[in-house]
Amino acid sequence: MPRMPFARPSVLLAALLGAGLVASPAAFAAAAPTAVTPGSSLAAPASRSSVQPLERAHAHNDYEHDRPLLDALDHGFTSAEADVWLVDGELYLGHDAPDLDRTLRAEYLEPLAQRFRENGGAIHPKWRDSFRLLIDVKSNGPAAWPVIDRQLAAYPQLFSAYRQGRVHERAVTAVISGNRDLAAMQAATTRFSFYDGRMSDLGGPLSASLVPLISDNWTKFFTWQGVGEMPAGERAKLHQIVATAHANGQQVRFWATPDLALPNREALWRELVAADVDVLNTDDLAGLQRFLLAEDPAEQKAARAA
Repeated sequence: MPRMPFARPSVLLAALLGAGLVASPAAFAAAAPTAVTPGSSLAAPASRSSVQPLERAHAHNDYEHDRPLLDALDHGFTSAEADVWLVDGELYLGHDAPDLDRTLRAEYLEPLAQRFRENGGAIHPKWRDSFRLLIDVKSNGPAAWPVIDRQLAAYPQLFSAYRQGRVHERAVTAVISGNRDLAAMQAATTRFSFYDGRMSDLGGPLSASLVPLISDNWTKFFTWQGVGEMPAGERAKLHQIVATAHANGQQVRFWATPDLALPNREALWRELVAADVDVLNTDDLAGLQRFLLAEDPAEQKAARAA
């Protein structure tokens, strides 16, 4: 499974270094100073350090939980979605309309920066991969994206960035979904966010340095909802989608999969894991955590190595 934000580190990093698309570790160390300084003297609470990070776990509509971001982190999630609306120059959270009492900065950017400091430069203790912050733009995309990128740029050591043809990976990678501005993101020589592709982008000309993630609606491509055996043709299609994305250094996510706590949900999750789909969408944090710890071979291996 490719790992955040682009692909399996040992394979993709070598490829990107060879192509000159990613800076070397030495270049990372030489990056400009930032307002966010890792607090190496601060130890993570014992309860936090005991949570196993789950590489496939994505908190869909995360801002609707009692404690946005924090509930997901407490369940080991490594990806979370925040829907945003641009209103009078500020980014507010909300699905159908903006909640003017909650901002992206207050509910996600600042808490991520605090977690980064407390964990000595990581979002999960001792976990050095990149946490994905999926920012789903609900209002006008061309108006919202520059504001998003400016807010992310205030944390240059926290967020992965693309600069002059190179990707600099950091503790958090922001991916823009929903109403996206592809033209502006392609034209930018420096940006602190990446583009959430669709199945139409699979195998196309957009590289992982712009499009690290391919996301789409499960029901547009598959009829199977986890009841009975998955049709052989659909299983083959799923494996081919993943293989194509991984060959390009990209990850795969489906939304609109069954999410009620019923047997068909876990049957479908099993097929996603077997196909090495990178991101499993859920509103049920505890349910997906239990499933991955019990049935994902990658998480079982990680638990044995801990």
